[in-house]
Amino acid sequence: MTQCFISAGETSGDLHAATVVKALKARFPDVAIHGVAGPQMIAQGCKPLRHMSELNVMGLGDVLRSLSRIKAIETSVLDWCREQKPDVAILVDFSSFHMRLGRKLRALGIPVVHFIAPKLWAWGGWRVRKLKKSQDRLACILPFEPEWFETHGVGDVRYVGNPSAVGCAGGWSMAELKAKLEVGEGQPLLALLPGSRPQELRIHVPILAELLQRIRNETPHVTCVVPVAPGVDREVLEPLLQLGAKQVDRTAEGYAMRADAAVAVSGTATLELGLWNTPTVLVYRGSPIMVFLARKLVSLRCAGLANIILGDRFVMPELIQEHCTVDNIMAELMPLLRDEPAAQKQREAFSELRRILGDKHAASGVVEMVEELL
Repeated sequence: MTQCFISAGETSGDLHAATVVKALKARFPDVAIHGVAGPQMIAQGCKPLRHMSELNVMGLGDVLRSLSRIKAIETSVLDWCREQKPDVAILVDFSSFHMRLGRKLRALGIPVVHFIAPKLWAWGGWRVRKLKKSQDRLACILPFEPEWFETHGVGDVRYVGNPSAVGCAGGWSMAELKAKLEVGEGQPLLALLPGSRPQELRIHVPILAELLQRIRNETPHVTCVVPVAPGVDREVLEPLLQLGAKQVDRTAEGYAMRADAAVAVSGTATLELGLWNTPTVLVYRGSPIMVFLARKLVSLRCAGLANIILGDRFVMPELIQEHCTVDNIMAELMPLLRDEPAAQKQREAFSELRRILGDKHAASGVVEMVEELL
């Protein structure tokens, strides 16, 4: 019987890892899969050794406070792997934890596939040496990554496809979403995405609530929708809901945020919005020290994935840190809501984005790598 270990460290990794668990079970019906798992992975049949939520930290202070707990999780996982000797380990994203874990798993003779390459091309290129020691196969989800990693001496790197590109190909049309929300077809629909992590929500919900109040005052016919991600306490969103924002479950069947315009916190959500053809303003505020370090270390102009893939250019306007103000967001957003040329320019770029990413199923590519190592 084939035995696999798989690990994810946060909500997005849980979603991507769950697709791999499902694909593994389809390819190897008798496979036993254990790991550091979240709810999506568990639902697909992964038996949890530890729950992913134990690793979910954000910000330097939180990381420092959680070091002893994270070390204990690593130790318990390694003890299990030493005893059970799984045939292969699949480590999904969450690079700081997984690069260290991968090196130790390989020392036990367990081959490692790292799915979702760390973004060393943006910053942290000096960590390439650690990455070489921590995996046997590197599965990338951005098409320009294999060339960069190969140039820096990392072997067997492949673009396996982008999960968002496949996941966003279908789902609700704009008309279907508006019908679900009881919004007239000619009535503008604005999506507000404040993030999913507690610190992101704490910072961004008040900003977006102030923005929504301004929009209500100036253009009261606009309807607002807020997607609710798994694990998000809906009480945190109350300032938006009190202003009339409507909720949509992020995990609902057919979920697709095809709106007239969106304001979204930087992350995978902004890439998804581009794939859904939704003109978007990207926003982000973080701790001053983290933003300062990012500005010093990151070699790219853009923060948004869609912008980076489209040649590191500001297709979506980016309002970061001190530029993330309600006045600035309103100035960028209103032309999109009014479907002015700025909105059409974004949509034209999003067509190129979909072409670049293609339609490969990433989980299938990961399973191919696993099969090669077995």
